[in-house]
Amino acid sequence: MTRPFRIACAPVLSMLLLAGCGDGDRAARLKAAGPNPSLDALMRVADADAGARTFGQCLACHTIGKGELDRAGPNLHGIMGKPVAGGSDRFGYTGALKTVGGVWDRPTVDRWLTSPQRFAPGTRMTFAGLSDPLARADVIAYLEREGRE
Repeated sequence: MTRPFRIACAPVLSMLLLAGCGDGDRAARLKAAGPNPSLDALMRVADADAGARTFGQCLACHTIGKGELDRAGPNLHGIMGKPVAGGSDRFGYTGALKTVGGVWDRPTVDRWLTSPQRFAPGTRMTFAGLSDPLARADVIAYLEREGRE
């Protein structure tokens, strides 16, 4: 391959590589969910692999593998269906989270991911939240998938 050809191809190759890393079907998934989709509609088009990519930002504080230790936040393996502030026996949950009650189900996780501070004022969780409802559905799909493995 000659040098001019390599230089001319570099931008095209970069775009192809980046396209493989993104969520190219996002628009189609949103369209399939319908206008002003409910959480249930978003869950029907949720992509656990896209959720895994979004969850990458959570890995700074959370683990998700079965049996892995807590970090600054609790391990989230199998969190769905567990009590809020009760997913890990070893983690020290805040009083703010303990007062919420309930279990981690889809609507509860969706509210938490939207804004942890609004969900449990006074929580130590410094994450601002995910404003994108499809991204939240994707993360929920990922949590559900990882909890089964």
